[in-house]
Amino acid sequence: MADIKATSLGGIPKGTTANRPTSPAVGDVYYNGTLGCLEIYTSQGWVANSAPPGIPTIGTSTYSATGQAYNNASASVVFTAGEGGGLPNSYRATSTPGGFSGTGSSSPITVSGLQSATSYTFSVTGTNNFGTSSSSSNSNSITANTIPQAPTIGTATAANASATVAYTAGATGGASVTYTATSSPGGFTGTGASPITVSGLTNSTSYTFTVTATNANGTSIASSASNSVTPFVPSIEYLVIAGGGGGAEFGAGAGSGGVVYKTSAYTLGTSTTVTVGGGGTGAVGYSTIATSGQDSSVTGVTAYGGGHGGSGSGNASAAGGSGGGAQRGGSPGPGSATQGIGGTLYGSAGGTTSSSNYAGGGGGAGATATTATDSLAGAGGAGINVYSTWATATSSGVSGFYAGGGGGCGHSTNGFNLNAAGGSGGGGAGSAGGAGTAGTSNTGGGGGGGGRTGGTTFSGGNGGSGIVIIRTQDSVATASLYTNGTLYTSGGYKYYKFLVTGSITF
Repeated sequence: MADIKATSLGGIPKGTTANRPTSPAVGDVYYNGTLGCLEIYTSQGWVANSAPPGIPTIGTSTYSATGQAYNNASASVVFTAGEGGGLPNSYRATSTPGGFSGTGSSSPITVSGLQSATSYTFSVTGTNNFGTSSSSSNSNSITANTIPQAPTIGTATAANASATVAYTAGATGGASVTYTATSSPGGFTGTGASPITVSGLTNSTSYTFTVTATNANGTSIASSASNSVTPFVPSIEYLVIAGGGGGAEFGAGAGSGGVVYKTSAYTLGTSTTVTVGGGGTGAVGYSTIATSGQDSSVTGVTAYGGGHGGSGSGNASAAGGSGGGAQRGGSPGPGSATQGIGGTLYGSAGGTTSSSNYAGGGGGAGATATTATDSLAGAGGAGINVYSTWATATSSGVSGFYAGGGGGCGHSTNGFNLNAAGGSGGGGAGSAGGAGTAGTSNTGGGGGGGGRTGGTTFSGGNGGSGIVIIRTQDSVATASLYTNGTLYTSGGYKYYKFLVTGSITF
Protein backbone atom coordinates (compact mmCIF):
# COMPACT_ATOMS: atom_id res chain seq x y z
CA MET A 1 0.00 0.00 0.00
CA ALA A 2 1.46 3.38 -0.98
CA ASP A 3 2.15 5.67 1.99
CA ILE A 4 1.80 9.43 1.69
CA LYS A 5 4.01 11.25 4.19
CA ALA A 6 2.31 13.77 6.44
CA THR A 7 5.26 16.22 6.66
CA SER A 8 4.17 18.12 3.51
CA LEU A 9 0.43 17.99 4.10
CA GLY A 10 -1.28 21.17 5.00
CA GLY A 11 -4.91 21.60 6.03
CA ILE A 12 -5.60 17.85 5.92
CA PRO A 13 -6.95 16.31 9.11
CA LYS A 14 -4.73 13.66 10.54
CA GLY A 15 -4.71 11.23 13.43
CA THR A 16 -5.31 7.61 14.30
CA THR A 17 -8.00 5.35 12.88
CA ALA A 18 -10.09 6.00 16.00
CA ASN A 19 -9.88 9.78 15.47
CA ARG A 20 -11.39 9.85 11.97
CA PRO A 21 -14.13 12.55 11.54
CA THR A 22 -17.43 11.32 12.93
CA SER A 23 -19.66 12.82 10.22
CA PRO A 24 -17.60 12.82 7.02
CA ALA A 25 -18.97 13.68 3.58
CA VAL A 26 -18.10 11.78 0.40
CA GLY A 27 -14.84 13.21 -0.88
CA ASP A 28 -13.38 14.16 2.54
CA VAL A 29 -9.75 13.11 3.04
CA TYR A 30 -7.90 12.08 6.20
CA TYR A 31 -4.35 11.07 6.89
CA ASN A 32 -4.49 7.87 8.94
CA GLY A 33 -1.36 7.60 11.05
CA THR A 34 -2.35 4.12 12.22
CA LEU A 35 -2.33 2.81 8.63
CA GLY A 36 0.31 5.25 7.35
CA CYS A 37 -1.73 6.38 4.33
CA LEU A 38 -4.08 9.04 3.05
CA GLU A 39 -7.73 7.93 3.06
CA ILE A 40 -10.77 9.25 1.19
CA TYR A 41 -14.35 8.86 2.30
CA THR A 42 -16.63 7.10 -0.31
CA SER A 43 -20.10 5.65 -0.38
CA GLN A 44 -18.43 2.45 0.81
CA GLY A 45 -16.69 4.12 3.75
CA TRP A 46 -13.04 5.14 4.31
CA VAL A 47 -10.71 3.62 1.68
CA ALA A 48 -7.01 4.08 1.08
CA ASN A 49 -6.19 6.55 -1.64
CA SER A 50 -4.05 5.30 -4.58
CA ALA A 51 -3.87 1.66 -3.29
CA PRO A 52 -5.05 -1.82 -4.49
CA PRO A 53 -8.25 -3.14 -2.85
CA GLY A 54 -8.19 -5.08 0.38
CA ILE A 55 -8.58 -8.88 0.32
CA PRO A 56 -12.29 -9.83 0.02
CA THR A 57 -13.87 -12.11 2.61
CA ILE A 58 -15.38 -15.25 1.02
CA GLY A 59 -18.99 -16.18 1.69
CA THR A 60 -21.19 -19.15 0.59
CA SER A 61 -21.24 -20.55 -2.93
CA THR A 62 -24.66 -21.81 -4.08
CA TYR A 63 -25.81 -24.00 -6.98
CA SER A 64 -29.17 -25.07 -8.48
CA ALA A 65 -29.02 -28.12 -10.76
CA THR A 66 -32.37 -27.50 -12.48
CA GLY A 67 -32.00 -26.50 -16.12
CA GLN A 68 -28.20 -26.48 -16.04
CA ALA A 69 -26.84 -27.36 -19.48
CA TYR A 70 -24.48 -30.29 -19.87
CA ASN A 71 -20.86 -29.14 -19.26
CA ASN A 72 -22.01 -25.53 -18.94
CA ALA A 73 -23.21 -25.23 -15.35
CA SER A 74 -22.99 -22.07 -13.25
CA ALA A 75 -22.64 -21.22 -9.55
CA SER A 76 -23.24 -18.07 -7.50
CA VAL A 77 -20.31 -16.92 -5.30
CA VAL A 78 -21.03 -14.60 -2.34
CA PHE A 79 -18.30 -12.41 -0.73
CA THR A 80 -17.72 -9.26 1.34
CA ALA A 81 -15.44 -6.40 0.19
CA GLY A 82 -12.03 -6.25 1.89
CA GLU A 83 -10.99 -3.53 4.34
CA GLY A 84 -7.91 -1.32 4.45
CA GLY A 85 -7.33 -1.13 0.73
CA GLY A 86 -8.26 1.04 -2.19
CA LEU A 87 -11.70 1.27 -3.77
CA PRO A 88 -12.14 -1.73 -6.17
CA ASN A 89 -13.39 -1.28 -9.72
CA SER A 90 -14.41 -4.96 -10.06
CA TYR A 91 -14.20 -8.40 -8.49
CA ARG A 92 -13.35 -11.81 -9.99
CA ALA A 93 -14.48 -15.22 -8.69
CA THR A 94 -12.38 -18.16 -9.90
CA SER A 95 -13.05 -21.93 -9.67
CA THR A 96 -10.78 -24.72 -8.52
CA PRO A 97 -10.31 -26.90 -10.53
CA GLY A 98 -10.62 -25.58 -14.06
CA GLY A 99 -10.00 -21.88 -13.52
CA PHE A 100 -13.51 -20.96 -14.70
CA SER A 101 -14.26 -17.35 -13.68
CA GLY A 102 -16.82 -14.60 -13.57
CA THR A 103 -16.56 -10.85 -12.87
CA GLY A 104 -18.80 -8.22 -11.33
CA SER A 105 -18.86 -4.97 -9.43
CA SER A 106 -20.48 -6.47 -6.34
CA SER A 107 -21.48 -9.69 -4.62
CA PRO A 108 -22.63 -12.24 -5.74
CA ILE A 109 -20.70 -13.19 -8.89
CA THR A 110 -21.87 -15.92 -11.32
CA VAL A 111 -19.25 -18.39 -12.61
CA SER A 112 -20.31 -20.33 -15.76
CA GLY A 113 -18.82 -23.10 -17.93
CA LEU A 114 -18.54 -25.61 -15.08
CA GLN A 115 -18.21 -29.24 -16.15
CA SER A 116 -20.92 -31.76 -15.27
CA ALA A 117 -20.57 -34.05 -12.24
CA THR A 118 -17.46 -32.15 -11.03
CA SER A 119 -16.82 -30.69 -7.53
CA TYR A 120 -15.65 -27.05 -7.28
CA THR A 121 -14.57 -24.39 -4.73
CA PHE A 122 -14.16 -20.66 -5.45
CA SER A 123 -11.99 -17.68 -4.38
CA VAL A 124 -12.44 -13.93 -5.01
CA THR A 125 -10.05 -11.03 -5.78
CA GLY A 126 -10.68 -7.26 -6.05
CA THR A 127 -9.09 -4.99 -8.70
CA ASN A 128 -8.70 -1.21 -9.24
CA ASN A 129 -6.33 1.04 -11.20
CA PHE A 130 -3.52 0.42 -8.71
CA GLY A 131 -3.57 -3.40 -8.75
CA THR A 132 -5.31 -6.60 -7.69
CA SER A 133 -5.72 -7.91 -4.18
CA SER A 134 -4.60 -11.30 -3.02
CA SER A 135 -7.20 -14.11 -3.30
CA SER A 136 -9.70 -14.75 -0.57
CA SER A 137 -9.81 -18.10 1.13
CA ASN A 138 -11.69 -20.90 -0.73
CA SER A 139 -15.45 -21.21 -0.51
CA ASN A 140 -17.48 -24.27 0.35
CA SER A 141 -17.57 -27.06 -2.28
CA ILE A 142 -20.43 -27.51 -4.78
CA THR A 143 -20.96 -30.31 -7.39
CA ALA A 144 -22.19 -29.34 -10.82
CA ASN A 145 -25.03 -31.79 -11.58
CA THR A 146 -26.61 -30.91 -14.93
CA ILE A 147 -28.96 -32.21 -17.59
CA PRO A 148 -27.49 -35.21 -19.47
CA GLN A 149 -25.34 -35.23 -22.56
CA ALA A 150 -27.23 -35.91 -25.79
CA PRO A 151 -27.28 -39.61 -26.83
CA THR A 152 -25.66 -40.79 -30.06
CA ILE A 153 -28.21 -42.19 -32.49
CA GLY A 154 -27.88 -45.73 -33.82
CA THR A 155 -29.89 -47.75 -36.35
CA ALA A 156 -33.68 -47.85 -36.52
CA THR A 157 -35.36 -51.10 -37.63
CA ALA A 158 -38.95 -51.36 -38.85
CA ALA A 159 -41.55 -53.85 -37.63
CA ASN A 160 -45.33 -54.07 -37.87
CA ALA A 161 -46.75 -50.65 -36.84
CA SER A 162 -43.61 -50.12 -34.77
CA ALA A 163 -39.86 -49.70 -34.93
CA THR A 164 -36.87 -50.29 -32.67
CA VAL A 165 -34.37 -47.45 -32.25
CA ALA A 166 -30.81 -48.12 -31.11
CA TYR A 167 -28.66 -45.45 -29.43
CA THR A 168 -25.50 -45.02 -27.39
CA ALA A 169 -25.93 -43.22 -24.06
CA GLY A 170 -23.87 -40.14 -23.30
CA ALA A 171 -22.80 -38.91 -19.86
CA THR A 172 -25.56 -38.73 -17.27
CA GLY A 173 -24.81 -35.21 -16.01
CA GLY A 174 -24.47 -36.64 -12.51
CA ALA A 175 -28.03 -37.97 -11.98
CA SER A 176 -30.12 -41.02 -12.95
CA VAL A 177 -31.25 -40.92 -16.59
CA THR A 178 -34.19 -42.18 -18.70
CA TYR A 179 -34.14 -42.23 -22.51
CA THR A 180 -36.94 -41.40 -24.96
CA ALA A 181 -37.12 -42.05 -28.71
CA THR A 182 -39.46 -39.80 -30.72
CA SER A 183 -40.69 -40.34 -34.27
CA SER A 184 -40.91 -37.85 -37.09
CA PRO A 185 -43.60 -37.43 -38.28
CA GLY A 186 -46.22 -38.13 -35.62
CA GLY A 187 -44.24 -37.58 -32.42
CA PHE A 188 -44.80 -41.19 -31.29
CA THR A 189 -42.53 -42.06 -28.39
CA GLY A 190 -41.04 -44.97 -26.51
CA THR A 191 -38.75 -45.12 -23.49
CA GLY A 192 -36.17 -47.52 -22.13
CA ALA A 193 -32.76 -48.98 -22.73
CA SER A 194 -31.36 -49.38 -26.24
CA PRO A 195 -33.01 -50.38 -28.48
CA ILE A 196 -36.25 -48.55 -27.69
CA THR A 197 -39.51 -49.78 -29.24
CA VAL A 198 -41.78 -47.05 -30.62
CA SER A 199 -45.33 -48.28 -31.24
CA GLY A 200 -48.45 -46.80 -32.81
CA LEU A 201 -46.79 -46.12 -36.17
CA THR A 202 -48.68 -46.30 -39.45
CA ASN A 203 -47.60 -49.03 -41.82
CA SER A 204 -46.29 -47.85 -45.23
CA THR A 205 -45.31 -44.46 -43.73
CA SER A 206 -41.63 -43.44 -43.58
CA TYR A 207 -40.21 -42.39 -40.18
CA THR A 208 -36.98 -41.15 -38.64
CA PHE A 209 -36.26 -40.99 -34.91
CA THR A 210 -34.30 -38.93 -32.39
CA VAL A 211 -33.40 -39.85 -28.80
CA THR A 212 -33.17 -37.60 -25.74
CA ALA A 213 -31.94 -38.22 -22.20
CA THR A 214 -33.76 -36.87 -19.13
CA ASN A 215 -32.73 -36.64 -15.47
CA ALA A 216 -34.03 -34.68 -12.49
CA ASN A 217 -32.35 -31.52 -13.83
CA GLY A 218 -33.96 -31.52 -17.27
CA THR A 219 -33.81 -33.02 -20.78
CA SER A 220 -30.82 -33.08 -23.11
CA ILE A 221 -30.80 -31.76 -26.62
CA ALA A 222 -31.95 -34.38 -29.13
CA SER A 223 -29.60 -36.72 -30.93
CA SER A 224 -29.25 -36.45 -34.67
CA ALA A 225 -31.99 -38.17 -36.70
CA SER A 226 -31.83 -41.89 -37.42
CA ASN A 227 -32.02 -43.59 -40.77
CA SER A 228 -35.48 -43.65 -42.37
CA VAL A 229 -37.60 -46.81 -41.94
CA THR A 230 -41.07 -47.82 -43.12
CA PRO A 231 -43.13 -50.12 -40.86
CA PHE A 232 -45.12 -52.92 -42.54
CA VAL A 233 -46.88 -56.18 -41.81
CA PRO A 234 -44.28 -58.92 -42.30
CA SER A 235 -45.07 -62.32 -43.72
CA ILE A 236 -44.53 -65.06 -41.15
CA GLU A 237 -44.58 -68.75 -42.06
CA TYR A 238 -45.80 -71.61 -39.88
CA LEU A 239 -45.17 -75.32 -39.92
CA VAL A 240 -47.67 -76.95 -37.53
CA ILE A 241 -47.62 -80.73 -37.03
CA ALA A 242 -50.02 -82.56 -34.71
CA GLY A 243 -49.26 -85.65 -32.68
CA GLY A 244 -49.56 -89.04 -34.36
CA GLY A 245 -52.12 -91.62 -33.25
CA GLY A 246 -51.34 -94.67 -31.13
CA GLY A 247 -51.06 -98.08 -32.76
CA ALA A 248 -53.40 -100.95 -31.88
CA GLU A 249 -52.53 -104.17 -30.20
CA PHE A 250 -52.78 -107.15 -32.57
CA GLY A 251 -52.43 -105.42 -35.84
CA ALA A 252 -53.39 -101.91 -36.87
CA GLY A 253 -50.90 -99.10 -37.28
CA ALA A 254 -51.99 -95.55 -36.53
CA GLY A 255 -52.36 -92.47 -38.68
CA SER A 256 -49.96 -89.55 -38.75
CA GLY A 257 -50.66 -86.18 -37.25
CA GLY A 258 -51.95 -83.44 -39.48
CA VAL A 259 -49.52 -81.00 -41.13
CA VAL A 260 -50.26 -77.34 -41.83
CA TYR A 261 -47.94 -74.97 -43.63
CA LYS A 262 -49.12 -71.38 -43.81
CA THR A 263 -47.85 -67.97 -44.81
CA SER A 264 -49.71 -65.31 -42.91
CA ALA A 265 -49.67 -61.60 -42.09
CA TYR A 266 -49.11 -61.69 -38.36
CA THR A 267 -50.18 -59.08 -35.82
CA LEU A 268 -47.05 -58.30 -33.87
CA GLY A 269 -46.82 -57.04 -30.31
CA THR A 270 -49.04 -59.71 -28.78
CA SER A 271 -48.23 -62.92 -26.98
CA THR A 272 -49.34 -66.05 -28.81
CA THR A 273 -49.69 -69.51 -27.27
CA VAL A 274 -47.98 -72.24 -29.26
CA THR A 275 -49.59 -75.63 -28.58
CA VAL A 276 -47.66 -78.79 -29.45
CA GLY A 277 -49.83 -81.90 -29.44
CA GLY A 278 -48.65 -85.11 -27.83
CA GLY A 279 -48.77 -88.49 -29.52
CA GLY A 280 -51.61 -90.90 -28.87
CA THR A 281 -51.11 -93.89 -26.56
CA GLY A 282 -50.81 -97.34 -28.09
CA ALA A 283 -53.41 -99.92 -27.04
CA VAL A 284 -52.43 -102.20 -24.15
CA GLY A 285 -54.69 -105.20 -23.66
CA TYR A 286 -56.51 -107.28 -26.26
CA SER A 287 -59.63 -105.14 -26.50
CA THR A 288 -58.25 -101.76 -25.38
CA ILE A 289 -58.67 -98.88 -27.82
CA ALA A 290 -55.61 -96.79 -28.66
CA THR A 291 -55.92 -93.01 -28.49
CA SER A 292 -55.64 -90.43 -31.22
CA GLY A 293 -52.84 -87.87 -31.37
CA GLN A 294 -53.43 -84.42 -29.94
CA ASP A 295 -53.89 -81.26 -31.99
CA SER A 296 -51.14 -78.67 -32.46
CA SER A 297 -51.91 -75.01 -33.08
CA VAL A 298 -50.56 -71.46 -33.28
CA THR A 299 -52.43 -68.16 -33.81
CA GLY A 300 -55.67 -69.83 -34.88
CA VAL A 301 -54.10 -72.44 -37.18
CA THR A 302 -54.74 -76.03 -36.09
CA ALA A 303 -53.31 -79.33 -37.30
CA TYR A 304 -55.41 -82.28 -36.13
CA GLY A 305 -54.10 -85.31 -34.30
CA GLY A 306 -53.62 -88.58 -36.14
CA GLY A 307 -56.24 -91.37 -35.88
CA HIS A 308 -55.54 -94.40 -33.68
CA GLY A 309 -55.29 -98.02 -34.72
CA GLY A 310 -58.32 -100.36 -34.66
CA SER A 311 -58.93 -102.74 -31.76
CA GLY A 312 -58.14 -106.42 -31.69
CA SER A 313 -61.81 -107.19 -31.22
CA GLY A 314 -62.25 -106.43 -34.89
CA ASN A 315 -65.01 -103.87 -34.81
CA ALA A 316 -63.59 -100.57 -33.54
CA SER A 317 -62.78 -97.75 -35.88
CA ALA A 318 -59.59 -95.71 -35.98
CA ALA A 319 -61.12 -92.37 -35.08
CA GLY A 320 -59.44 -88.95 -35.21
CA GLY A 321 -57.26 -86.92 -37.49
CA SER A 322 -55.39 -88.29 -40.46
CA GLY A 323 -56.59 -91.80 -40.10
CA GLY A 324 -55.18 -94.98 -38.67
CA GLY A 325 -55.35 -98.39 -40.22
CA ALA A 326 -57.98 -100.82 -38.96
CA GLN A 327 -58.03 -104.55 -38.30
CA ARG A 328 -61.05 -106.71 -39.34
CA GLY A 329 -63.61 -104.27 -40.49
CA GLY A 330 -62.67 -101.15 -38.53
CA SER A 331 -62.71 -97.82 -40.35
CA PRO A 332 -59.71 -95.52 -40.56
CA GLY A 333 -60.04 -91.91 -39.53
CA PRO A 334 -60.87 -89.50 -42.35
CA GLY A 335 -58.10 -87.60 -44.05
CA SER A 336 -58.03 -84.05 -45.36
CA ALA A 337 -55.61 -81.43 -46.66
CA THR A 338 -54.93 -80.24 -43.13
CA GLN A 339 -55.03 -83.64 -41.47
CA GLY A 340 -52.90 -85.87 -43.62
CA ILE A 341 -54.28 -88.80 -45.62
CA GLY A 342 -56.29 -91.67 -44.19
CA GLY A 343 -54.95 -95.20 -44.21
CA THR A 344 -56.60 -98.11 -46.04
CA LEU A 345 -58.41 -101.00 -44.40
CA TYR A 346 -57.27 -104.55 -44.19
CA GLY A 347 -58.36 -106.14 -47.43
CA SER A 348 -59.99 -103.68 -49.71
CA ALA A 349 -60.83 -100.01 -49.58
CA GLY A 350 -64.46 -101.01 -49.34
CA GLY A 351 -63.98 -102.19 -45.77
CA THR A 352 -64.84 -105.85 -46.29
CA THR A 353 -64.09 -108.23 -43.44
CA SER A 354 -61.80 -111.21 -43.59
CA SER A 355 -60.64 -114.09 -41.46
CA SER A 356 -57.08 -112.97 -42.02
CA ASN A 357 -55.08 -111.64 -39.10
CA TYR A 358 -53.25 -108.95 -41.05
CA ALA A 359 -54.01 -105.32 -40.32
CA GLY A 360 -53.85 -102.09 -42.26
CA GLY A 361 -51.26 -99.37 -41.80
CA GLY A 362 -51.99 -95.77 -40.87
CA GLY A 363 -52.15 -93.00 -43.41
CA GLY A 364 -49.29 -90.52 -43.65
CA ALA A 365 -49.39 -86.83 -44.30
CA GLY A 366 -48.23 -87.37 -47.86
CA ALA A 367 -49.67 -90.74 -48.93
CA THR A 368 -52.17 -93.43 -48.10
CA ALA A 369 -51.03 -96.59 -46.40
CA THR A 370 -50.37 -99.81 -48.28
CA THR A 371 -53.41 -102.08 -48.47
CA ALA A 372 -53.12 -105.21 -46.37
CA THR A 373 -53.56 -108.62 -48.00
CA ASP A 374 -54.01 -112.12 -46.67
CA SER A 375 -50.26 -112.51 -46.40
CA LEU A 376 -49.00 -108.96 -45.91
CA ALA A 377 -49.75 -106.29 -43.32
CA GLY A 378 -50.29 -102.73 -44.52
CA ALA A 379 -47.32 -100.34 -44.45
CA GLY A 380 -47.75 -96.83 -43.10
CA GLY A 381 -48.24 -93.95 -45.50
CA ALA A 382 -45.28 -91.68 -46.15
CA GLY A 383 -44.91 -88.19 -44.77
CA ILE A 384 -44.18 -85.14 -46.85
CA ASN A 385 -40.70 -83.90 -47.79
CA VAL A 386 -41.32 -80.33 -48.89
CA TYR A 387 -39.86 -78.87 -45.67
CA SER A 388 -36.35 -80.28 -45.88
CA THR A 389 -34.93 -76.74 -45.58
CA TRP A 390 -36.81 -76.24 -42.34
CA ALA A 391 -35.57 -79.58 -41.03
CA THR A 392 -31.96 -78.74 -41.79
CA ALA A 393 -32.21 -75.21 -40.40
CA THR A 394 -33.68 -76.41 -37.09
CA SER A 395 -31.46 -79.48 -36.65
CA SER A 396 -34.55 -81.69 -36.52
CA GLY A 397 -32.74 -84.81 -37.72
CA VAL A 398 -35.80 -85.94 -39.71
CA SER A 399 -34.36 -85.19 -43.17
CA GLY A 400 -37.39 -83.15 -44.07
CA PHE A 401 -39.99 -85.92 -43.74
CA TYR A 402 -42.95 -85.16 -41.49
CA ALA A 403 -45.91 -87.16 -40.24
CA GLY A 404 -45.67 -90.69 -41.57
CA GLY A 405 -48.24 -93.35 -40.69
CA GLY A 406 -47.56 -96.42 -38.55
CA GLY A 407 -47.23 -99.87 -40.11
CA GLY A 408 -49.60 -102.78 -39.40
CA CYS A 409 -48.74 -106.39 -38.45
CA GLY A 410 -50.28 -109.80 -37.77
CA HIS A 411 -49.55 -113.24 -36.29
CA SER A 412 -45.93 -114.34 -36.28
CA THR A 413 -46.94 -117.99 -36.74
CA ASN A 414 -48.19 -117.77 -40.33
CA GLY A 415 -44.75 -117.52 -41.86
CA PHE A 416 -45.49 -114.43 -43.91
CA ASN A 417 -44.05 -110.92 -44.02
CA LEU A 418 -45.82 -109.61 -40.96
CA ASN A 419 -43.75 -106.61 -39.82
CA ALA A 420 -44.98 -103.82 -42.09
CA ALA A 421 -42.82 -100.71 -42.17
CA GLY A 422 -43.85 -97.34 -40.86
CA GLY A 423 -44.24 -94.52 -43.31
CA SER A 424 -41.25 -92.25 -44.03
CA GLY A 425 -41.45 -89.29 -41.69
CA GLY A 426 -41.40 -90.84 -38.26
CA GLY A 427 -44.09 -93.53 -38.53
CA GLY A 428 -43.41 -96.58 -36.35
CA ALA A 429 -43.10 -100.08 -37.83
CA GLY A 430 -45.43 -102.92 -36.89
CA SER A 431 -43.97 -105.81 -34.93
CA ALA A 432 -45.41 -109.32 -35.19
CA GLY A 433 -43.23 -110.64 -32.38
CA GLY A 434 -43.46 -107.71 -30.01
CA ALA A 435 -44.81 -104.25 -29.35
CA GLY A 436 -45.23 -101.90 -32.28
CA THR A 437 -42.54 -99.26 -32.69
CA ALA A 438 -43.44 -95.78 -31.44
CA GLY A 439 -43.69 -92.94 -33.90
CA THR A 440 -40.68 -90.61 -33.79
CA SER A 441 -41.07 -87.70 -31.39
CA ASN A 442 -41.77 -84.26 -32.88
CA THR A 443 -42.64 -85.61 -36.32
CA GLY A 444 -46.30 -86.52 -35.82
CA GLY A 445 -45.51 -90.10 -36.87
CA GLY A 446 -48.14 -92.74 -36.09
CA GLY A 447 -47.40 -95.73 -33.85
CA GLY A 448 -46.88 -99.17 -35.38
CA GLY A 449 -49.26 -102.06 -34.71
CA GLY A 450 -48.40 -104.64 -32.08
CA GLY A 451 -48.21 -108.33 -32.96
CA ARG A 452 -49.22 -111.64 -31.49
CA THR A 453 -47.07 -114.71 -31.05
CA GLY A 454 -47.36 -117.84 -28.97
CA GLY A 455 -50.67 -116.70 -27.59
CA THR A 456 -49.20 -113.41 -26.36
CA THR A 457 -50.47 -110.16 -27.83
CA PHE A 458 -48.25 -107.07 -27.76
CA SER A 459 -49.26 -103.43 -27.52
CA GLY A 460 -49.23 -100.95 -30.34
CA GLY A 461 -46.62 -98.20 -30.39
CA ASN A 462 -47.29 -94.72 -29.08
CA GLY A 463 -47.69 -91.95 -31.60
CA GLY A 464 -44.93 -89.40 -32.04
CA SER A 465 -45.51 -85.93 -30.62
CA GLY A 466 -45.95 -82.93 -32.89
CA ILE A 467 -43.86 -79.85 -33.52
CA VAL A 468 -44.45 -76.16 -34.32
CA ILE A 469 -41.92 -74.04 -36.20
CA ILE A 470 -42.37 -70.32 -36.92
CA ARG A 471 -40.12 -68.80 -39.57
CA THR A 472 -39.52 -65.08 -40.10
CA GLN A 473 -37.22 -63.12 -42.32
CA ASP A 474 -34.12 -62.37 -40.27
CA SER A 475 -34.22 -58.60 -40.85
CA VAL A 476 -37.98 -58.17 -40.59
CA ALA A 477 -39.55 -59.78 -37.54
CA THR A 478 -37.72 -60.73 -34.37
CA ALA A 479 -39.52 -62.11 -31.34
CA SER A 480 -39.06 -60.02 -28.20
CA LEU A 481 -39.85 -63.03 -26.01
CA TYR A 482 -40.37 -66.75 -26.45
CA THR A 483 -40.76 -69.52 -23.87
CA ASN A 484 -40.01 -73.23 -24.30
CA GLY A 485 -38.77 -72.57 -27.82
CA THR A 486 -35.35 -72.59 -29.49
CA LEU A 487 -34.11 -69.97 -31.94
CA TYR A 488 -32.09 -70.92 -35.02
CA THR A 489 -30.80 -68.49 -37.66
CA SER A 490 -30.11 -69.81 -41.15
CA GLY A 491 -30.18 -68.51 -44.70
CA GLY A 492 -31.56 -65.09 -43.81
CA TYR A 493 -34.38 -66.50 -41.67
CA LYS A 494 -35.06 -66.93 -37.98
CA TYR A 495 -36.64 -70.24 -36.99
CA TYR A 496 -38.42 -70.57 -33.63
CA LYS A 497 -38.83 -74.28 -32.95
CA PHE A 498 -41.22 -75.56 -30.27
CA LEU A 499 -41.05 -79.19 -29.18
CA VAL A 500 -43.48 -78.61 -26.34
CA THR A 501 -46.21 -76.05 -25.67
CA GLY A 502 -44.87 -72.53 -25.14
CA SER A 503 -45.50 -68.94 -26.22
CA ILE A 504 -43.98 -66.27 -28.44
CA THR A 505 -44.25 -62.47 -28.51
CA PHE A 506 -43.28 -60.24 -31.42
